[in-house]
Amino acid sequence: MPLVPTGELVERAAAERAAVAAFNVITLEHIEAVVAGAESAGASVVLQVSENAVKFRQGRLLPLARAAVAAAEHAAVPVALHLDHVQSDDLLHQAADAGFSSVMYDAARLPYDRNLAATRAAADWAHGQGLWIEAELGQVGGKAGQPALDAHAPGARTDPAEARAYIADSGVDALAVAIGSTHAMTTRTATLDHGLLERLSSTLDVPLVLHGSSGVPDDELAAAVAGGIAKVNVGTALNIAMTDAIRAFLADHPDAVDSRTYLKAGREAMARAVTGIITTLARRRPA
Repeated sequence: MPLVPTGELVERAAAERAAVAAFNVITLEHIEAVVAGAESAGASVVLQVSENAVKFRQGRLLPLARAAVAAAEHAAVPVALHLDHVQSDDLLHQAADAGFSSVMYDAARLPYDRNLAATRAAADWAHGQGLWIEAELGQVGGKAGQPALDAHAPGARTDPAEARAYIADSGVDALAVAIGSTHAMTTRTATLDHGLLERLSSTLDVPLVLHGSSGVPDDELAAAVAGGIAKVNVGTALNIAMTDAIRAFLADHPDAVDSRTYLKAGREAMARAVTGIITTLARRRPA
């Protein structure tokens, strides 16, 4: 079926107190696995291409984007395409023509005033192109001379009042919040601040996003959805599933040289991981 808008999926999930899973893809095998896993779960899904993935693909956005669009067109479930953690304005401006319906603009590296100005400009441009835009806020600096904290720095937490002002001033459509998860975790040991999530959910009037979800245990993820998270980003979990499966296959088949054999094992493992994560989110355990 045709691509569906990310905003449509996320806003519907937020209204239903549910969450849509969004998976970062790097290779064609990632794309195929995410679609297959979502089909197995019977759920809509978001394919995400990060700026780092574009850098890995030799700075070219279109090859991976076109593969994602083609996979979505043949999918049996709704699929959206999202450009993730964009810092480059040049890359941002490629989004609409490449088939993306949404972007996450990442200006967290900048001092707050410059962050806000850059994000406001990105939001104005994105809305002019019909794109839905997500941003991220960790902790605004300036208190007692302290610098801002990135959303995934140890101890970073999103302040509800600061977040409300940031959303109003930037014009973004969704906000990724810092409540205890961290990017690139390889163990599922993160503990989320559900009390803070409750305050954010009751204060903010845009859908909330959880980044770094690979390190969050199942019960914590289910509670986060019940608490108001409407989009759950996952990346490292797929890479772990793929790498572990390929390692195991090559250990069992030390003479294997046909990459299709071990890539198939990796793709199948990622698909199972996708199905498992989507199933966990659907549990929506009361907080």
